[in-house]
Amino acid sequence: MTEGGGLVVAVEDDERLRDSLVALLRAARRRVASFGSGEELLAAGVPTGATCLLLDIRMPGVDGITLLEELRRRGDRTPAVMISGHGDIPLAVRAMRVGASDFIEKPCDDEQLLEAIGRAAAQGIATAVEASRSTEAAARLALLSPREREVLEGLLAGQSNKAIAYHLGVSARTVEGHRGNMMIRLGVRSLSAAVQLAIEAGYRG
Repeated sequence: MTEGGGLVVAVEDDERLRDSLVALLRAARRRVASFGSGEELLAAGVPTGATCLLLDIRMPGVDGITLLEELRRRGDRTPAVMISGHGDIPLAVRAMRVGASDFIEKPCDDEQLLEAIGRAAAQGIATAVEASRSTEAAARLALLSPREREVLEGLLAGQSNKAIAYHLGVSARTVEGHRGNMMIRLGVRSLSAAVQLAIEAGYRG
C-alpha cells in the first residue's frame, strides 16, 4: 500500500460512499478534499497541491467525464482515477481517452483503489516538479537580452560561433562575449546545461 504523498480530491455524489472514501484515504494517511458534485469542484477550483483526482463517472448534472473534460480544457493536468459502476467499461474507456490515469469498478476494493491513487499521485507529484522546473527555467531565459536570445537560438540549431556571427552580422568574438554573458545570466557553466535549461523551459527559438 502506498501511503502519504499529496492531496487527493474526491468527487462523489453519494454521501455515504464519499464519507467512506474520505475515511479510507485518511486511514492511509492521505490528505483529502471532498466535493459532492462536479459543479462544486468547478466552482471552487482544484485545490492547490492536488496530486490526484478521484471522480465518480456517473453523477447528476456534471458527470465525471464531463468534469474531467472541463478541467483539462481549463488547463488542469492533475492525474485522475475514475470510479465506474459495473458495466460502465465503455464510459471508463472514454474517460481514459480524455485523460484519466486509471479506473476502478464498484464495489471498490480498498487495496486496489489505494494503489491506483498512489500511482496517480506519484504521477501528479512528478508533473508538479516538472512544471516547477519549467517555470524556473522560463524565468531564467526571460533575463536574456534580445541578442543573447539570438545566440541561444543559434546554439539550439547546432550552429558554431562563426555561423552565428555570420548570420547576425557581427564578429565571432562578439558572439563569444554574448555567449559568456548568456551563460552567466542563466546561471550555468556549460553549453549542455544551457541547452537543457532551454529545453526545460519549452524554448524552441
